[in-house]
Amino acid sequence: MTLAAADVQAFLKDALDAGRLPEAAARRLVPHLVDTAVREPVLEAALESKRRGKGEVVSFSRNVFIPLTNLCRDRCAYCTFAKLPGSPEARTYSLEVREVVRGGVATGCIEALFCLGDKPEVAYRAHGDWLAARGYATTPDYLVDACRAAFQGGMLPHTNAGILSAEQMAALRPWNASMGLMLENVSPRLRQRGMPHFHAPDKDPAVRIRMHEEAGELAIPFTTGLLIGIGETAEERLDTLFVIRDLADRFGHIQETIVQPFHPKPGTKMRAANALPDEEVAAWVAMARLVLGSEANVQAPPNLAADVLELLLRSGLNDWGGVSPVTVDFINPEAPWPTLRALRERTEAAGHRLRERLPVYPEDVVGRPERFDPNVRAALVRFSDPEGFARPGAAAAAA
Repeated sequence: MTLAAADVQAFLKDALDAGRLPEAAARRLVPHLVDTAVREPVLEAALESKRRGKGEVVSFSRNVFIPLTNLCRDRCAYCTFAKLPGSPEARTYSLEVREVVRGGVATGCIEALFCLGDKPEVAYRAHGDWLAARGYATTPDYLVDACRAAFQGGMLPHTNAGILSAEQMAALRPWNASMGLMLENVSPRLRQRGMPHFHAPDKDPAVRIRMHEEAGELAIPFTTGLLIGIGETAEERLDTLFVIRDLADRFGHIQETIVQPFHPKPGTKMRAANALPDEEVAAWVAMARLVLGSEANVQAPPNLAADVLELLLRSGLNDWGGVSPVTVDFINPEAPWPTLRALRERTEAAGHRLRERLPVYPEDVVGRPERFDPNVRAALVRFSDPEGFARPGAAAAAA
């Protein structure tokens, strides 16, 4: 059943006038995103929504990626990051944290992105023994000291460590500008037998939503996102966007929403699955913009769609996320970062203006300084310009 062009235009006009797309209209549009006659107006409206809320700026964060440990108790069907303790690729960082930070500062990076496996000490006694020998009860306890080392070394940490308790987030707060957890998808169906999260207890949607709520109660600037193409339906993607919108409305702490496409990887259970077409990825970036609104920060990783950056720029995103001149994307090592020069040239050729930000966005740096621990707040002042973006040369000056 087709959707009349007049209905499409009416839905999109109402979304632009109101600032975001009502749920009923979104549910009418989503089944028809495969139709070019619907998808193209959706992209146009999303781009206009972005311009109304964010102007011509598209931002990025210059970072280093620190995979503190790639041990993880979860076994997602698409993941190559997590390793078993006996693997020659299994690794837990120690003094390397300081070395990576020194390299980041030397190349002008501000963000230290900590990404690590979920609760490996619960699954693997050897990792628990490794922590205990160093005086730590849990991986998050060790993470606090690693973030402290990065902060004191001259960078601003952003932590994505899987499920953390409110107490663990509070302990990390003095050394982190922001934290995050990909919501991925709110459908419990994806945890059923044969589905990608069956062996991943930390991917329980209720658990992940609760961590988002606790971060909101702590007023932590928080990154979230949805992972698309792992077997979810279009309706489940939309459900996820509306949960994110509700969290943002209730707590005001969602600083950005990432739309990340699944890429099949050799050696995984989902190695033979098909990646989503680029047009479908762009359509969902556009839906994120329209559902979350003109003032939201919507991000799509440039290394996961390197050939179609211009298409993504038409879809209403206003951020490329972290881009590193130092480290690879350890989650998607097969997908190299574009050079910052190429990213700038292509972004600006498409009519946008590329600006470097901190791990947190200007609206929090300038408008909500009370969200940060005093030490972090002082560092944000040193790193930022009067608008809250990254100050040129700030990394070297702060070292």
